[in-house]
Amino acid sequence: MSSAEETNADAQPQERIEVTKIRERYPDALIDIDLFRGDTRILVKREFIVDICRLFKTDSDLQYNFFSECLGVDYLDAREGYRFEVVYNLYSLPYDKNGVRYGKNHRIFLKVPVPEEDPTVPTVTEVYPAAEWPEREIYDMFGVSFSGHPDLRRILMPDDWVGHPQRKDYPLGGERVQFPGGKLGPSVGEVPVQHPGASWYGKTGDTQGEKHSR
Repeated sequence: MSSAEETNADAQPQERIEVTKIRERYPDALIDIDLFRGDTRILVKREFIVDICRLFKTDSDLQYNFFSECLGVDYLDAREGYRFEVVYNLYSLPYDKNGVRYGKNHRIFLKVPVPEEDPTVPTVTEVYPAAEWPEREIYDMFGVSFSGHPDLRRILMPDDWVGHPQRKDYPLGGERVQFPGGKLGPSVGEVPVQHPGASWYGKTGDTQGEKHSR
């Protein structure tokens, strides 16, 4: 093997410009970088997420102008130091305007760790207004709050629902369905079960109590 071939074999993959920009502007923000199947996932401290989103959107070398989505993840006890993650899927959408080409046709994933004892993340709606409803869904399903959000309330479940259904420790329940012969559906069984989302009798859940035996 030639010396040039040895050098190429030992060379590390070139760091993505997004990572370099974070290192330069917010050196204390970076926690981890994960490369998987062509995607780059950058784990950053939650207190930096708004600034990093703004950097990614406005920097001429990046131009992440499209907020694809954000989503919640519950690792329960699989992560050390935190339980949840909020994942931001950003895309640099290419387009032409007044003869000028914008966008880089790149995708990046930003992730922030969220501890169970303080499940709060700053909202990114001031940078990406499209984050408003996805953040509400994460709040509804996982119980992660977004400080500074303009309208943080449930979006899928009723306002009086108890608990957050996509948490991994959320108890399973079932609908009370009565089949011929007086049998109940298999998801509920023949024992009194209160739906995990019941906030009071007969409102959002069914205790299968005395009312049904009359």
